[in-house]
Amino acid sequence: MNADGKVLSRKPVIGRDCKIVNSKLGEFTKVGILNFYENVILGDYSYTGQFCFLQNTEVGKFVNIAAMVRIGPTNHPMERPTLHHFTYRRKIYGFDEKDDEEFFRRRESKKVYIGNDVWIGHGAIVMPDVTVGDGAVVGSGAVVTKNVEPYTIVAGVPAKVIRKRFNEDVVLKLQSIKWWNWSYEKIKENFNDFLLNIDDFVKKHYKGR
Repeated sequence: MNADGKVLSRKPVIGRDCKIVNSKLGEFTKVGILNFYENVILGDYSYTGQFCFLQNTEVGKFVNIAAMVRIGPTNHPMERPTLHHFTYRRKIYGFDEKDDEEFFRRRESKKVYIGNDVWIGHGAIVMPDVTVGDGAVVGSGAVVTKNVEPYTIVAGVPAKVIRKRFNEDVVLKLQSIKWWNWSYEKIKENFNDFLLNIDDFVKKHYKGR
């Protein structure tokens, strides 16, 4: 049972006063109150806290997104004489019968990719055209402008590397195991293994040479 008293299931749980546009939510997912999603894929078991704003984003599985996170904020046209949106949201000002569809297509193409088992801290911002790798951690209040390598901790404005979570050998083995692709039944069967230290977990489940 989660904080607002709802048991998660294969059907997504969506908090009050959310707006979700052209988006797909996976199994066991949760969307906090007052979220806005536009062109978003939220992978199985992932969740967003309160007051999150996601656009043009693909989120992997088991991703932990804290409150007030902004992912994929859209840009204004800095190359034009004016930054104001009357040049592309033309209809509401009566300047044209249709909006600048090409401009919106360019915006939508600048996607953000969030890997599996990522933790994004409170109030962080992840800019368009950025990939955050599997197992990475983004510190609270960070502004991520560049790709983040798997299992790397970043923080600050702009975000900089703090350290790796694990050594390279463990990272490679975890990415081979890909436990986030296990079935619900397999995760449940191996639940206690997720309480082991990382070396014991990898030793048990890595099937490589």
